[in-house]
Amino acid sequence: MATSEAAGGEALLRYSSAAGRWVLAATVLGSMIASIDATVVGIALPALGRSFHIGLASLQWVVTAYTVTLAGLLLFAGALGDRYGRRRVFLVGVVWFAVASLLCALAPAPGALIAARVLQGVGAALLTPGSLAILEASFDPADRSRAIGAWSGLSGVGTAIGPFLGGWLVEAASWRLIFLINLPVAAAVVALSWRHVPESRDPAATGRVDVTGGALVTFGLMGVTYALIEGPSSGWASPAVLAAFHGGAITLAAFLLWEQRSPQPLVPLSLFSSAQFDAANVVTFLVYGALGGALFLLPIELQQVCGYTPLQAGTALLPVTVITLALSARSGAVATRIGPRLQMSLGPITVGAGFALFTQVTASGDYMTQVLPAVTVLGLGLAITVAPLTATVLAAAPARRAGTASALNNDVARAASLIAVATFPAATGITGDAYLHPERFSAGFHSAAVIACALCLFGGLLAATAIRNPRRAPAASARPVRSHCAIDAPPPQSPDRSP
Repeated sequence: MATSEAAGGEALLRYSSAAGRWVLAATVLGSMIASIDATVVGIALPALGRSFHIGLASLQWVVTAYTVTLAGLLLFAGALGDRYGRRRVFLVGVVWFAVASLLCALAPAPGALIAARVLQGVGAALLTPGSLAILEASFDPADRSRAIGAWSGLSGVGTAIGPFLGGWLVEAASWRLIFLINLPVAAAVVALSWRHVPESRDPAATGRVDVTGGALVTFGLMGVTYALIEGPSSGWASPAVLAAFHGGAITLAAFLLWEQRSPQPLVPLSLFSSAQFDAANVVTFLVYGALGGALFLLPIELQQVCGYTPLQAGTALLPVTVITLALSARSGAVATRIGPRLQMSLGPITVGAGFALFTQVTASGDYMTQVLPAVTVLGLGLAITVAPLTATVLAAAPARRAGTASALNNDVARAASLIAVATFPAATGITGDAYLHPERFSAGFHSAAVIACALCLFGGLLAATAIRNPRRAPAASARPVRSHCAIDAPPPQSPDRSP
């Protein structure tokens, strides 16, 4: 039998049915175009710099322009899907992302590319929460965990192949192909979704969508990010930098005040009444900030200092994702048995050890003795950390807020990466055209690896003191741990708007 009936009479899909497989294919491909794009661009940064003759600040904007709109609009986009239809918003996001990708590929100048990346982030925000929310709404409860597990694993494959694919495209032809490759995939997603994906809404989401909250958090992040990137080159006391920083900070404060008073907030501040929830999100911020800042600089180090080709640089990072994908589910199972505290303490420390090993990477760039040990330890640390971290965030929130808690944790990770990409270069003396001078860049990269190590060590110590193992509950009531790839961020879920 292909479907079953929900309480309201609507047909729900079974995992083994053809209809279920088509829906899974559409959502996985939709998630993949966003996850691949998040990783391929890093490999292409040196080629972008040479093509446009731009400094590191412009390369930072190529990355952060995408992340700032994605992070700022993610929760808002989830609310739109709940209110107006998840398939509809998902399709709008896919088409938007494809058009923005085409604009990126055709960009004649750095400013045009950065503007197109802003638009691409909007599309990613619209499609990302919808892909998982569609599965949760469409599949029979008995098959839902299996469908989400398949989505997590297959979407992780996209993250894994991203650096390799990006390196191959840049080396074989041009950096412009890393954006053009999104177009046929987006076309397939639209065709599959239009024909096979059922529409769904949250019947409780009947009020107005929090447009004001979405605008405040997005513009606040933009202002602070602009100041952090432009401060080193324009001067921290320059009027534009001061105005952007203070304006962004005030706007973010206004966002918190608005959310406190809004009848249907994007972020219910009551979630932060849980010390466990707060601690888990601080650990997320520290670990993913370290990841975002260091992994932004690593592909440049490998290519500009060690002499790797784009393809070699992309391939060098594969062990991180392969190890994470292979071991995250097992790590989640262990955390379910013994509680998350031990793994959330040891995991970030192991990640930090991986970053510490990157200080041994020299101009010779020997893969077996310098790069492979670092990426292997880094992958092990992420495998230990990510599933328990996600499970802790979900367990610390009320059941009706699980979707919002997961989406908020996802946003915390992306915001951390955004801030780290903006601050790491300036903090380590990598400004202007430093990436064109191997010795100068390598010294800065080693300093960035030390900073990333310190952030992770602090995250591990915080988890050891602040995270508590929950009381053992009957096995039937335990929430399943959903494994996912950690390289980009925790898995977004449809925000729960119920009061």
